[in-house]
Amino acid sequence: MNPADEKLDRAVFVVAGVVVLGSIMSILDITVVNVALPTFQTALSDGADIAYSTVAWTVTGYTLALAAVIPLTGWAADRFGTKKLFMAAVALFTIGSALCATAWSIEALIAFRVLQGIGGGMLMPLGMTIMTRAAGPHRMGKLMAILGVPMLLGPILGPILGGWLIDVASWHWVFLINLPLGVITLVYAAMALPKDHVDPSESFDFVGMLLMSPGLALFLYGVSSIPETGTVASAKVLVPGLIGVLLIVGFVFWSFRPKHPLLDLRLFRDRQFTVSNIIMFLFAGAFFGALLLVPTYFQQVRGESTLNAGLLVAPQGLGAMLVMPVAGVLADKIPVGRIVPFGFIGIIVGMIGLATSTSPDTPIWHICAWLFVMGLGMGGTMMPIFTAALRTLTQHEVARGSTLLNVIQQIASSAGVAVISVVLTNKLNSSDAVGAATAAQEAQANGEQPPAFAAELMAKLGDRFQSTVFADMADAFQTSYVVALVILVVTLVPVAFLPRKREEGLDAPQQPTTLMH
Repeated sequence: MNPADEKLDRAVFVVAGVVVLGSIMSILDITVVNVALPTFQTALSDGADIAYSTVAWTVTGYTLALAAVIPLTGWAADRFGTKKLFMAAVALFTIGSALCATAWSIEALIAFRVLQGIGGGMLMPLGMTIMTRAAGPHRMGKLMAILGVPMLLGPILGPILGGWLIDVASWHWVFLINLPLGVITLVYAAMALPKDHVDPSESFDFVGMLLMSPGLALFLYGVSSIPETGTVASAKVLVPGLIGVLLIVGFVFWSFRPKHPLLDLRLFRDRQFTVSNIIMFLFAGAFFGALLLVPTYFQQVRGESTLNAGLLVAPQGLGAMLVMPVAGVLADKIPVGRIVPFGFIGIIVGMIGLATSTSPDTPIWHICAWLFVMGLGMGGTMMPIFTAALRTLTQHEVARGSTLLNVIQQIASSAGVAVISVVLTNKLNSSDAVGAATAAQEAQANGEQPPAFAAELMAKLGDRFQSTVFADMADAFQTSYVVALVILVVTLVPVAFLPRKREEGLDAPQQPTTLMH
């Protein structure tokens, strides 16, 4: 192959810039709102108390809408073209952001967040489709490294940006910040993305939509309710969760009947695609589930502010950004089966260090160092997995494959967060000291005396009470990290099945005739 063919030319970078901007908006908005939930509770209360579970729907509603619309993306891209659909998704997301900033009640905010999620859900799979069509599979690793930037920046910058905007301005700016980004992305996309020449070849799978989209939304709603209820054996978890599972199972049986199903499960006949999805499911559940707890640890155990907690998580992103471009280049030259295992070793070593550093006396820089090591591992893991999943698909299958991969990742992340959060919650609830401290704090806030059991335990432990509380909390976080660690170790089994030899047929660059006209 001519070395010049392996390089990403200016045209590809221009397209990549559009995709990264759109993806940053969608992913950033998932995390930036988290720090604003207490503010929503007071600012939109109108004199009446709003339950935290109600306010949390501003996050849950967005996530469910995002997950429900992802399966439609493959068909819609074929029907309307990637450029038109991408611009429509950006416009819908931007309009939803503007409406969120004008919300007059918590119910209105939740409704507008759902509208945001419908637009945001299409941006990531569309971006992957646009970029892979633009450059071909022989440069997939470099492309995935670029697309990994918003995936890293979202969890890192979200809490920092959200906390800063609320401190210096108001909660409205958490959403208003998306307006200039949305306008810039629309103008950029109109100028940079090649014109679509649409030749619709796929009929719409109405039955599949009626089964998969509500099934996925109901299942994720049930899973998302687990941390709130503290148990799976709750009607709020079981009823929507089981209905969702039944609808999804129904879709699995149905999907092999139509020629063009909503989600093409026939792609799992591709061994490399299947192995990559299994790895992505286990990895995303364990890694993102554990990473979500790190800012909470800094706030609850170490007493850091929301802004500081966000800043202290930054080393993980910095480590990933250092390795990700290198991993992208290597993924185009070396089989991913020789790259991903080293990335997983970094993640596992970092997770071991994190699990052994939860003591309240552990120096902060130790924890940041382990997060940096985890980031190095992630940089060598996540994008090569995406690369392996899509590389052996035909250009026509890429849209379907990226959609399916995003659905798998969304389910895995939600399930991982729920499971690891329940482990943490149950471990905290089993501590008498933590229970007494919580009861005493609530009584103090209400101007009451602490309950008898709390007062008795506090008197019994005396000066050791506070240290016991923090030690028990640290132990709960350690247990949660260990659960994530076990899942990551199990993931090494499917990692061993990734290709360790050069894939045939990928040396010759494919011309992106379906997109570039």
